[in-house]
Amino acid sequence: MSESDGINRRQFVTVVVTVVGTIMAAFVGLPAIGYLISPATKVQEKDEWIPLGPLENYPVGEPTLFTFTRTTVNGWEKTANSYGVYVMRYTEEKHKVFSNMCTHLSCRVNWKADLSEYICPCHDGHFNIDGQVVDGPPPRPLDEYETKLEAGILYIHYVGA
Repeated sequence: MSESDGINRRQFVTVVVTVVGTIMAAFVGLPAIGYLISPATKVQEKDEWIPLGPLENYPVGEPTLFTFTRTTVNGWEKTANSYGVYVMRYTEEKHKVFSNMCTHLSCRVNWKADLSEYICPCHDGHFNIDGQVVDGPPPRPLDEYETKLEAGILYIHYVGA
């Protein structure tokens, strides 16, 4: 029997080991590759409705600070950011929710009841109870959130960057 009649034992073993090794590598390698690249392919929602709790928790006539944390995932990096809003309840039904970030350089404003103003401690920006600029360098009023009320729970529409 000559070599031209078929393959010899060494060639057969080489082919079988190559095929079996390729199949095993595919079973292990493809899921591993998927695991490694999957965070880069995920798209996180940039906006959501944040519950602020029952509307009756907020007193009429006085801005009340509410803070919340939002976690963002960018690939393998997970970041938690803290945000704050002021809930201003004018009457039993009428309310507005303002960001606590100054529109000048994004410092956090504080409500000063004795002055009836939001004060930015960084550059002395002043906003009235409706978020309008009273004094200082802020170029525009405090940002206002869209709100909705469902089953007595107040929600704000948060749109992330």
